[in-house]
Amino acid sequence: MYVVCKTINTLRGGTRSAMSENKNKLVSESQTEQIQIVLSGDINGYGRLFGGRLAEWIDVVAVVVARRHSGHEVTTVSIDNLHFKAPAYVNETVVLIGRVTYVGRTSIEVKVETYAENLRGERNMINKAYVVLVAIDENEKPVPVPGLILENDEQRDEWAAGARRYDFIKRRRYEDA
Repeated sequence: MYVVCKTINTLRGGTRSAMSENKNKLVSESQTEQIQIVLSGDINGYGRLFGGRLAEWIDVVAVVVARRHSGHEVTTVSIDNLHFKAPAYVNETVVLIGRVTYVGRTSIEVKVETYAENLRGERNMINKAYVVLVAIDENEKPVPVPGLILENDEQRDEWAAGARRYDFIKRRRYEDA
């Protein structure tokens, strides 16, 4: 069973999911995988992958995913929950996998999972991050994005969690104003 989700802003400032009628896309249509090898220039003083380098790689993967989903240029709004779970070392292979988890009217949330892979092909998750991006036109103005077709329970759970993060960010932005 497929579920098509799109966020609709309500008059009270909250959001709700609704069936979308334009250009809906499957999560798999924009999923992106990037491979890096940790080189000596990528490490910090402790001999581990520098967190800033990993954040850069995560942002690039998220941008590619969001561009593929929206069909537009995008700009990064925030990186949420950038949690370093384990290190990666020189000569390890780093695998980054990005997929859309939630869409707003003009925004796209992308989850990027990062793994360190050894020479035996064994993967260890080293990071998980959620990146929020906004699709923009040639004048750098926000543009609507396609809805997301959810195909399984994992994607529906990610959508629900993304909706909670979206509402939390909206409330926080309102309180900070």
